[in-house]
Amino acid sequence: MTPLVSILIPSYNATPWIAQTLESALAQTWPHKEIIVVDDGSHDGSAEVTRTFTERGVKIFVQENRGASAARNHAFRLSRGDYVQFLDADDLLASDKIERQLARLLPAGPTAIATCAWARFHADPAVARFTPDQLWQDFAPVDWLVCSWRQHAMMATAAWLVPRVLAERAGPWNPALGHNPVDDMEYFSRVLLAADRVLFCGDTRAYYRSGLSGSLSRQQSDDAWRAIFASFHLTADRLLAREDSPRTRLAAATALQRLIFEIYPRLPAERATTARRVQALGGTDIEPDAGPWRRRLQSIVGWPITKRLHDWWYRP
Repeated sequence: MTPLVSILIPSYNATPWIAQTLESALAQTWPHKEIIVVDDGSHDGSAEVTRTFTERGVKIFVQENRGASAARNHAFRLSRGDYVQFLDADDLLASDKIERQLARLLPAGPTAIATCAWARFHADPAVARFTPDQLWQDFAPVDWLVCSWRQHAMMATAAWLVPRVLAERAGPWNPALGHNPVDDMEYFSRVLLAADRVLFCGDTRAYYRSGLSGSLSRQQSDDAWRAIFASFHLTADRLLAREDSPRTRLAAATALQRLIFEIYPRLPAERATTARRVQALGGTDIEPDAGPWRRRLQSIVGWPITKRLHDWWYRP
């Protein structure tokens, strides 16, 4: 029997992009698919745009606004697919993305997951630049997480294709973490650790729409940042529960220290708690990300003052 793939799309105030995203889903060359959109209480007409696609097989369900994680969970409960493609309402897939990933996943069995090449774009996906990084290869799950945290590399949500059995084993997305830009990291860390291998498909692509400017710390509320800290700590807990070794401790310490650098000087209590954990893990050799002028200034006044000056200069 040909496996069914569920393409699950949470949508909130996505009128400028949802039609292009749905065309991307409908264009998939894998024929046996279902497309489910959960509109998370949009008030900009997104649901009305989505309903124009129902004659082409797209299913839409509307819920009160509860966040993207709750919308994804609702979509998953409604789905029937043997494989799951999570797709944000502003991202895109190459037309052969699912077909090429299944070409590797099906022989590997239901305990492997797939990733693919991905790139950022703002308006026109044709200008996306696909630049390989260390995650663009096959991995064992723990190796993937260690590489991601040590090298500060990520994988866009749309790049994954997940067997349903692994999604059920990992459990649902965590709505308690609120709206934060790393809720996918927390979720996919659970999926990864439920799998036995990660298969990279470099011959197909996902497109991640990225139009935010400036640093994350200037755009997220304190509550969102607390959720980000919680996401990192939960992921570190799971990684170390699977393998408590010098390399996993260093990877966790590095990711947590990088978070401290990014948020400084906000949330002193969360920074202090996280700094104590970094030290308990054995510390890290990571230094703040900095260009030439910031490195020179850091050598004179230290990174905390340099970070304050940087944030003041580039304040919105």
